[in-house]
Amino acid sequence: MKRITYITLAVLLAAFTFNCSNDDDNMMGDMDNTNQPSEPDFSGTYMQEDQVARPAVNTVFTSPSSKDMFNMTIPSEQGAAFQSMFQTNLEGLSPAYANPGDMNALGLDSATFTGLLATDVLNVSLDGTTTFYDGTNVLTGRALADDVITVELLLIFGGEDFSENPTLSNDHVDANDKPFLTSFPYLASPW
Repeated sequence: MKRITYITLAVLLAAFTFNCSNDDDNMMGDMDNTNQPSEPDFSGTYMQEDQVARPAVNTVFTSPSSKDMFNMTIPSEQGAAFQSMFQTNLEGLSPAYANPGDMNALGLDSATFTGLLATDVLNVSLDGTTTFYDGTNVLTGRALADDVITVELLLIFGGEDFSENPTLSNDHVDANDKPFLTSFPYLASPW
């Protein structure tokens, strides 16, 4: 029995040792003359590749040929560049905005609402409730349990009191497939 244990231990140790290396590829940069990692090189041109402060907004409201441009546009310029496209697409998608002056449950008409959506930033309340929408607080952050897609569907299709277009106003995904953890990192492990 001891021989099997020693063999198992030897195999595990060999596997561990084989997978360890002194490869410096993971260093932040080249070593300087004091044999310390140098600072990373941030020279060059960098572009934003994706933005999802408000999930699905780019997917739904940006025309296919403009999706990459939306992701690369800095948020302070998104409203001016994309609000009219968002408004055209919202009014084409949602009967809740069929008439001029129609508003959603937040009291926003299509121009005001799409101006808000076209700036893809996640607002965060520093002194209040953090939520995407909890019935009272709106877009004051995003808690893990917030049903973001259903809230977006309600605001897009639900009309002034969330009662219009009920078949379009809920994704019917009411919980995660695994419960959240009670401590950091709070997200459940992947399948």
